[in-house]
Amino acid sequence: MALKKFSFNVDEKDNQARLGIIKTHRGNIRTPVFMPVGTQATIKGVFIDDIIKTGSEIILSNTYHLMIRPGVERVKSSGGLHQFMNCKLPILTDSGGFQVMSLSKLNNIDKDKGAIFQSHIDGKKFVLSPEESIRIQKSLNSDIVMAMDECPKKSNDYKKIKNSMELSMYWAERSKKAFGINPHKAIFGIIQGGLFKDLRINSLESLINIDFNGYAVGGLAVGESQIEMFKVLDNITNLMPNDKPRYLMGVGTPSDILGAVKRGIDMFDCVLPTRSGRTGLAFTWNGRINIRNAKYRNDNTPLDINTSIFSLNKYSKNYLNHLFNTNEMLGSMLLSLHNINFYQELMIAIRKNIKNGTFHQFHDKYINKI
Repeated sequence: MALKKFSFNVDEKDNQARLGIIKTHRGNIRTPVFMPVGTQATIKGVFIDDIIKTGSEIILSNTYHLMIRPGVERVKSSGGLHQFMNCKLPILTDSGGFQVMSLSKLNNIDKDKGAIFQSHIDGKKFVLSPEESIRIQKSLNSDIVMAMDECPKKSNDYKKIKNSMELSMYWAERSKKAFGINPHKAIFGIIQGGLFKDLRINSLESLINIDFNGYAVGGLAVGESQIEMFKVLDNITNLMPNDKPRYLMGVGTPSDILGAVKRGIDMFDCVLPTRSGRTGLAFTWNGRINIRNAKYRNDNTPLDINTSIFSLNKYSKNYLNHLFNTNEMLGSMLLSLHNINFYQELMIAIRKNIKNGTFHQFHDKYINKI
């Protein structure tokens, strides 16, 4: 049977909010979509079968972490990342640029060689060029590959951000060339430029000229305010191609997602649902709950009576409070799953309201609540 080609269609719009579908040979992805993060070939503390039950249709994994541990050749020997982690969903892999900035020791950037850095695990030296990043992602058999970029920390230094953006555009061109032509897979370019409108627009125009299957907004979720993030989106989303997916990388809170969907973004990923779950923070339709709080010690009501996809309401707040305050791993597992489930329920509600033409009312109801 012939493999299905990668494609994207916008089916309906509610002002700038878009309802669409990404088609891959591993399955269709309804947008707007949230991608749970399986950085090291696992979504921390959650079985992949349960991830699927929440309605997740794609997950994210990471080049930087997998090249360090277990090493790309081990993953490749198992048949690729899907077989390695027993995941039948489409997988998007990040290029590793953000982790080089945020995790690695003594990193050095060379325009031609790429990122030269030491592992945050054992200090081993690595060189990650655009060509090597794409080779690794292709060896992992990713369905959506990300071009390699440099992701600078938040800065008001215009020249520094301009130089970084121009380097990312050079690496984007090399990434696209290394990716080659594969109609069954996709490669996304990453828009950089910090908080500077002209740099963001220049970056976007450069990427459109290179011609990618989708366009991501990178360099956010690095310390800027929500207002600053939304301003960046306001400056560029109307200039992004209408017929390509738009991906806001590393974002974010439910409020961030609502505001970005309002501005025309289609794809999101973030570690927040699982990271928060491991610390006892639950997302609900009535706001956030810190389950460690003493007020839940004798509260035998469910965590969130409004959840419907993968209900964990057979567990009371009283019980969950006990699990966290005795450091039982089941508590982290249950809250991580609950939070991913909540995020997927949020995405389903977003898509439903876009289709019904009521997204703005939905946005205004929940933007400051969840």
